[in-house]
Amino acid sequence: MFVNFSFPAAGMWAVTTRIPSPDWEKVFVHTMNVQASFSAIVALLIAVGAPAPLSAQGSGSDCAQPKPVCDARKAVFPISAFDPVASAVRIGPAELLTTRHAVADEETVQVFPPEGPPIRASVVPSAYEGDIVLLRVEGLPPGPSLSAAAANPAGDLFTVGVDVTYNTVRVYPPGRELLPPAEGLPLARLHHTAYSQPGNSGGALVDGNGDLVGIVSAGGEGRFEAVPVTALPALRAQSGAAFRTASAEIGKAIRVCTLALEDLRGQRGALPEEQSAGLAASCRRTGNRQYFDNAAQAFGMRRDIDRSVALFEASLAQDPNALNARLGLAVTYHLAGRYEEELEHLRFLTAQIPNDPQVIRLSIQAGVWGDARPFAEAAFERLKATNPNMAEAARRFLENPPPRPPRR
Repeated sequence: MFVNFSFPAAGMWAVTTRIPSPDWEKVFVHTMNVQASFSAIVALLIAVGAPAPLSAQGSGSDCAQPKPVCDARKAVFPISAFDPVASAVRIGPAELLTTRHAVADEETVQVFPPEGPPIRASVVPSAYEGDIVLLRVEGLPPGPSLSAAAANPAGDLFTVGVDVTYNTVRVYPPGRELLPPAEGLPLARLHHTAYSQPGNSGGALVDGNGDLVGIVSAGGEGRFEAVPVTALPALRAQSGAAFRTASAEIGKAIRVCTLALEDLRGQRGALPEEQSAGLAASCRRTGNRQYFDNAAQAFGMRRDIDRSVALFEASLAQDPNALNARLGLAVTYHLAGRYEEELEHLRFLTAQIPNDPQVIRLSIQAGVWGDARPFAEAAFERLKATNPNMAEAARRFLENPPPRPPRR
C-alpha cells in the first residue's frame, strides 16, 4: 500500500498517512487522542531494491488493454540513476523525459533498451522546479515516440512503466481523472486513479489512444499524480547549458533532502533545532512539493506541528488539488487538536472523495470536537451506507464522545 508523499530515491515510492481501524471502538475513542504517536498511524512502504537487469518491454500477447496503449510500451524504458529503478518516456529520436526526483544531481543515467547493454544518457541541466527533466541519449535503437495530448476528464488513463517484480515495462489497469491541474499554477499536477507503483516513476500516463498526457510522479491509496505534459514547454525554456548552476543546486537539494529523510527512518522523538531547520531548508530548496510533503510528514511524526503545517501549506499553495497532501495536513491538524482548522480541508476532501474511509473517520471526530455537528452527522450517514459494520461504534462516539483533546 502506498501513498501520498513520495520518497523517490532508493526505490521508495511513497509514504501513507493511515489511521488504523481494526477496532472502531478504539478508533473513535482512543486512536485520535493527541497522546497517541503520530507514527502509529503512518505506514511506510518498504523500500524496493534494484531488480535484476531490466530490458524487456513486453510482447503484444501479454497486454489486455487497447492496442495503442499496449504499443506505448515501446516508448518507455527502464532507467537507473539516483533512484536505482525508474522509468523514462521517449518523446524524440534521442530524447527521453523522466522525473527529476529519479535523477537528483546525477549528470548521467543508465537506459536499458529492449536488447543489448545499457546505454548512457546525459541529463539536460534545468532550472525547472517541476518534477520532470530531459535526457539526451545517443545510440538508442529506433522506435516510436509518444505524442502529447490533453487528458480527457471522461476517458480512461493508463500508467505505462517498469514493473520491478517482472522486470518488464507494463501497462496497468485503467483509471480516470480525479482533478485536473489547478488553473494558473504552473507546478500543479494531474490527479487520477490509474494505478501505479514503485519503478513506474518517470513512466507514461497515456490515454486510450496511447497519447502521452503526463509523467507518472507519485501517489497511492487510489489517488495518483502525474506532471501534465503541458509542462513540457516550460521545462524546455528552462533547460540547457545556461542553467547548469541552478540545475546542480536543485539536484543537490533533492539528494540532501532525500538522504536526510531516509536517515530519520526508525528514529523517534523530537529533532535538534539545527537538524530540523536544515531538513526544512533543504526540502524547500528542491521546489518540489513531494519533498515538502515528505518533510511535513516527518515533522508531524515528531510533533513539530508548526513546521509540518507550514510545509503542507506550501505544498497546497503549489497545487491545491493535491488530495493526499491535503489529507496529510488534516491528519496533522487532527493530532494537534486543531479541529476547526482541519474542517476546511475535510470539507474539500469530502467534496472530492466523500466515501474515503479515512476522510469519514476524521470528519466524524473533527465535526464533533470542532463544533460542526451537522458535518459529523453527514459523515456518519455516509459511513452507514459504505461500511455499516462500523456504524454502531461511530454512533456511540456521536452520542457520548470523550472530552475534546487539548490543542497542541
